[in-house]
Amino acid sequence: MATAKPAAAATKPAATTKPKHPAQASVRKATAKPLETAPPAPAAPKLAPPADRLHLIAEGLREKSSAKQAIFRATQAAFMLLRQVSQQLCLELTQTITTEADPSVRIECLPVSELEFHIRFSGDLLVFVMHSNIVTFPADFAPLTTPYVAEDFRRRFFGHIMAYNFMADSIRYQRLNDPGYLVGRLLVNIESHYFLEGARQLELPGPDMRANAITADALRLFVESAMIAAVNNDLIAPPLAEIEKINVKQKLENQQVSGGSKVGFTFTNQQGLQI
Repeated sequence: MATAKPAAAATKPAATTKPKHPAQASVRKATAKPLETAPPAPAAPKLAPPADRLHLIAEGLREKSSAKQAIFRATQAAFMLLRQVSQQLCLELTQTITTEADPSVRIECLPVSELEFHIRFSGDLLVFVMHSNIVTFPADFAPLTTPYVAEDFRRRFFGHIMAYNFMADSIRYQRLNDPGYLVGRLLVNIESHYFLEGARQLELPGPDMRANAITADALRLFVESAMIAAVNNDLIAPPLAEIEKINVKQKLENQQVSGGSKVGFTFTNQQGLQI
């Protein structure tokens, strides 16, 4: 009996690949592009100051600053001469007093610094101080109204030397509350001419500085007049009511119960400094 041949296995048709859709084509990995940054703005060019501004600065330095340096040197020279004159005067007075009067009276010229010295005599102390700054004054200040100053603006600026009168014991015993009194102020300009103002006892020249040159004789007259003014400015005792009580601080600071004060001086010129 014939056997039936097994049916041939049905073969699956080969799988056909569908063509890829264009959208499904191989995808390239997108590479991240760096962000484009704007180039830095160029720095603004530095503007040079206008030529006229530079000119003003240069002129100011040349005229005013240079003038003030010259005035300082003139004032310094006047102060050194004033110190020498004072030393000589004290020596002459000491010889005169010790020979003709009381040998116990001491008259001393005491150096303190480059800008200060003292004259001590008869319980009084004259303090001479040179200010390191150059000053000017209001337009109505007497010397500034003269033709001499009008001819050169540099003559409007001054160095100044102050003379104060203290009681000698105020410095010796460190009585810090004791007052001192201005005796005189010597103004020196760029040409070493001077103007002196202060107590009426001083030999005060007129406001025109044209003929007032700094000399040893002029400075000696200034010192002699200041000493005369100080000697005649007597010590006035305080009223009894003011010294009935003192506190411990006054006692510790040597504020003596009998400490008086001077009357002070009457001035012929009352002008304010512009420093």
